[in-house]
Amino acid sequence: MYTYLLGSLLAVGTVACVPIEQQVQSSSSTQAQLRYEDFVYDESIQSVQAYVATGFEEEVLEPPVVALGQGTPVILEFDRLNAAPNRLVAKLIHCDANWTPSSLSDTQFLNEFNEFFITDAQNSVNTRVPYVHYQFRVPRVKLSGNYVLVVQEEGGKLLLTQRILVYQELVTVTSKLGAPLGPQGRETRQPVEFNVFYPDYELINPAADVKAVMRQNFRWDNAKRLARPTYIHDAQRRLEYVFFDPKELFKGLSEFRAFDTRSLNYNGIGVESINLQQSPILVDLQPDKSRNGLAYSQDPDINGRRIFGNRQYGNGDVNGDYTWVDFELKVSDNVPGEVYLQGDLTNWRETKEAKLSFDAERQAFTGRMLLKQGYYNYYYTLKQGSADPDESYFEGSHFETDNIYDILIYYRPPGSRADLLIGYDRLFFNRK
Repeated sequence: MYTYLLGSLLAVGTVACVPIEQQVQSSSSTQAQLRYEDFVYDESIQSVQAYVATGFEEEVLEPPVVALGQGTPVILEFDRLNAAPNRLVAKLIHCDANWTPSSLSDTQFLNEFNEFFITDAQNSVNTRVPYVHYQFRVPRVKLSGNYVLVVQEEGGKLLLTQRILVYQELVTVTSKLGAPLGPQGRETRQPVEFNVFYPDYELINPAADVKAVMRQNFRWDNAKRLARPTYIHDAQRRLEYVFFDPKELFKGLSEFRAFDTRSLNYNGIGVESINLQQSPILVDLQPDKSRNGLAYSQDPDINGRRIFGNRQYGNGDVNGDYTWVDFELKVSDNVPGEVYLQGDLTNWRETKEAKLSFDAERQAFTGRMLLKQGYYNYYYTLKQGSADPDESYFEGSHFETDNIYDILIYYRPPGSRADLLIGYDRLFFNRK
């Protein structure tokens, strides 16, 4: 199942093939179709992170969501393996609530020309897998909403796209823990409900023109899109969103599994062994087992994210090496589908390199990924046909699990050509 690119030591990337009208010509004979989502188009691009530069040590865990006019910038970082430094170009695309390009012109959301050169590029230092580390400060915009940052070579080859959210506090969003939905719902689902107050902002037709999105741990792959409020209280100028069907709520799941490769001189969390003789270095993780049916365990995690670092030399941006990481999931019986790794390490996708293969002799699913040194969270997920991936199959689901929920409120004013992001709120779910 392992994928090797001879002579380049790269993990194979996925090629976009969705029916979106805009296409970008790559330097080869193939075309990559632009996708208005977080996506990597070129196999050399690795370790993409977008975050708000708060100045705190773990700022990379802060998602790219900022208030309009906020001075704190969004930072994009990524590596390009086995390549010389190039001047790359970035541009912003304003999108509607459903992530299709709006009809706005660049001048309506930017004060400058919509072409930005990424000039902050550093070569890796003393790493077995050479790479160039890029950092880019995303320019400020003058309109709220959804944005897609597009990065490509100066010649036009598409490299990556990254979603960014800019909101205005024109309405007040208040989220809270809801009432449990019966014994089974209480055991596995996490009730979250919220209200939108608009005393000083006119919502002309909220039933049709207000859209809400709820995310768990800032993920887009399973975000819930709410086309209309449950109740509209005109006298109170309040929209109410409550849920009566357990399927409308997120499963609590379990705290994420973790491993730590920030040091290669000793075995960190979740690491079984490290083979320094191989190049790239090979890290074997401790074998995992299914957690479905087990009691809840309160293990610290970072909600599926990752933090790059090198504890021996510091400055993980350029000193962090890439290693092969071997995963193993022990199983006791037949599994009715395909098994994938999931988390920020796979961009929350069922990619080719994230798919595990069954080893009959070891009675386990095994896989290998090329990953930069760091602290990682991950899940195992089951994929059956066209159904959504099921993380609870291996991870179980618990009411008590710590999760972060955020609420996005979109509105298209009469006569406007774009959806604005007029409200935002976060809720830390913790009921222990």
